[in-house]
Amino acid sequence: MKNVSLKIDDSIFGETEKILSRIGKPRNRYINEAIDYYNRLQKRLYLEKRLKIESELVKDDSMKVLNEFEEVDYAN
Repeated sequence: MKNVSLKIDDSIFGETEKILSRIGKPRNRYINEAIDYYNRLQKRLYLEKRLKIESELVKDDSMKVLNEFEEVDYAN
C-alpha cells in the first residue's frame, strides 16, 4: 500500500467522521472504497464520451449502408 497525505475540507471531514462513527468502518477503508467507486465512475464517463465521439464518426457511413440496404430489391 502507498501512503498518501491529503487535505480534506473541514465540512467533508466532519461529515465523513459522523458517517464512520455510525457504520463502524475504519477511515482508511472508507476512503479507499470511495476512491475506488469514483475511479469506476470516471472510467464509465470516459467510455461514454469516447463511444459518443466514435458513434458520430461512423454515423454518416452507417446511414449510407442502411439506405443501400433499403434500395435492395429482395423480391428477386
